[in-house]
Amino acid sequence: MSGIRELAELLKSMKPVLQETDLVFCSVDYNSLPEQTIDPLMFFKEEKGITLILPKTIANRLSLDYVGLWVRITLTVHSSLDAVGFLAKISEALANAGISTNVVSAFYHDHIFVPKDRAKDAMKVLKQLSESSQ
Repeated sequence: MSGIRELAELLKSMKPVLQETDLVFCSVDYNSLPEQTIDPLMFFKEEKGITLILPKTIANRLSLDYVGLWVRITLTVHSSLDAVGFLAKISEALANAGISTNVVSAFYHDHIFVPKDRAKDAMKVLKQLSESSQ
């Protein structure tokens, strides 16, 4: 199954779900990756190091540096990896509300990371965007 590609269908079907776990973004050097099992939500290799998205509790336990607290909003529609404009519309709506975003597209769903203190505002914006696309 390849997912939905049509922008209007994606917007009206996205049904955002807030995951309220406190998350953090960390960057670690390739040579200093903690040997303990860290079970990150995301592990991404960049030229300057490894980016981890993981629960704050794990980052604290491992003494990893981070800035800010984030929560994840999952857009539960199965979006196609080659859908055009979906995340642009979402990013624009959240930007217009003054909400910072970090976006991860996975195989089935898109995930929006927003500052914890703006989570309820972000959910309101996303629900309004979805309803206005009906």
